[in-house]
Amino acid sequence: MTRRAVLGYLLLHHNQVVPASRLRKALWADDAPPTARKIVQNSISTLRKTFVKHEFDGVELVTQTPGYLLRLDPDTVDLYRFRKLVRLGRRELDDGHPALARAYLRQALGMWSGAAMADLLEAGLGWNELSAIEDERLGAYEDCFDAELSCGLHRELTPELELLTTTAPQRESFCRQYMLALYRCGRQADALNFYQSSRAALVADLGVEPGHDLRRLHQLILTQDSSLTQRTPA
Repeated sequence: MTRRAVLGYLLLHHNQVVPASRLRKALWADDAPPTARKIVQNSISTLRKTFVKHEFDGVELVTQTPGYLLRLDPDTVDLYRFRKLVRLGRRELDDGHPALARAYLRQALGMWSGAAMADLLEAGLGWNELSAIEDERLGAYEDCFDAELSCGLHRELTPELELLTTTAPQRESFCRQYMLALYRCGRQADALNFYQSSRAALVADLGVEPGHDLRRLHQLILTQDSSLTQRTPA
C-alpha cells in the first residue's frame, strides 16, 4: 500500500518536484516510523523498475532536490482527460448547446468507476487533493444534469438524482435539480415533500435553512409557475 500511496501522491503532483519531507507527511502525517525515509526510497526504486519493465513511454521518475519528480504527459492521466472534457462541456453549456454539453460531460463522467484512489481513502489517507477531486466530479454531475434538464430528459434523470441527493445531501444543487425533475414529471407533491424532508434534515443536522435558490424553487413549485415548464429538447 505504501508504494501505491507514493505513486498516487506523485501523480496528483506530476511534473512538480515533491519534497521528500512532504511526501512522508502525506503518508504518515505526524506518525512516521523511524524507517520512513528508507521505506519511501525503496518504493521509489520499485516504481522506477516497474516503469522500465512495462515500458511506460514518456514516464520518468527522477530524484531532484529536495525530493522527487514524476515527469509525464498530462494527457496520459485520466484525471486530466476528465478535466479537459468537462471544460469542453461547460463551454458548450455556456454557449447554449446543452445536447453537445451533455455528450462531453457524460463522456467525462463515464471515466469514473468510483471515488478517485478509493483504496487510499479506505486506508485512511484523507488528502485534501482527493476531496477536491471528488468535488470536481460532483460539479461535473451538476453541470451535466443542468444540460440534460434543458434537453427535456427529466424522466431519465430522476433515479440518478434521487441517488445523489442521498449520497451527497450537502449539495443543494442536486436537491434543486431533483425537485425540478420531479415537477416536470408531473409529481408536484413528491417535489414538495422532498423539499420538506430536506429542509428538516438541514435544520436538524446543521441548524441552517435551505439556501435562497432552493427556497425560491419551492415557492415556484407551490404556485406552479410557468417558468418551470419543460423546455423543448435541444
